Amino acid sequence: MKKTILALGGALALSGCFGGAKVPDTLMTLNSAQVRPAATPRSAAEGQAITVAVPTVPRELQTLRVPVHESELAVSYLKNAQWVEMPATLFARLVSETIGATTGRVVLDPKQFSFDPGQRLTGTLQRFGYDAASGQAVAVYDAALGRTGGGVTTQRFEARVPAASADAAGVGAALNQAANQIAADVAQWVGR
Repeated sequence: MKKTILALGGALALSGCFGGAKVPDTLMTLNSAQVRPAATPRSAAEGQAITVAVPTVPRELQTLRVPVHESELAVSYLKNAQWVEMPATLFARLVSETIGATTGRVVLDPKQFSFDPGQRLTGTLQRFGYDAASGQAVAVYDAALGRTGGGVTTQRFEARVPAASADAAGVGAALNQAANQIAADVAQWVGR
C-alpha cells in the first residue's frame, strides 16, 4: 500500500512538471562535444575566472517544448519532444563546459559568483528550435561579455544545422550540434 501511494505521488509530481500532459518516452538534452578531463585542478588569479549566466530567452523558449517556425509569423511546437530541463539552462551548461575544456580557464556558475566572478558572460538565446521551411535546427545567441575593470563587448553567434528528420531524434541531434558549434565559437571569442 505504501509503495502504491509513493508511486502515485511520484507520478503526480512528474505530471505537474509537464503541465499534466503525457510525458514523452524520451526527453532531450544537450551534450558538450568538448569535455574537461576529470582530476584537472585549475586556479585563476583575481579577475581571471569567467562566470557563465543562464541566457535570457523570448517567450517561445520559456518552455520544455521545442519551437517549430512554420514561417516568420507562425510558431508551433515539435510533437513528442521535450527537453529534460529548460533549454536556456542546458545551453549555459554546455557553453560553460566548452569554455572550460577548450580555454583552460576557470569557469564559475552564477551561484559561485561571490568567489571572484572575473568576467561575466551573459546574453540572450534568441532562437533555439527547428525551421520547417529549411529543415534546419537554428540557434542564435547574442552574447555579452562584461570585461574585468569595466566595459562590455557583444557578439552574435548563429548556427544552422540540417536535421536528419523532423522529429525529436533528428531535431534534437541537429540542435545539439548547433549548440556545440556556437559554444566553440563563444569559447574562442572569450579566450582572446
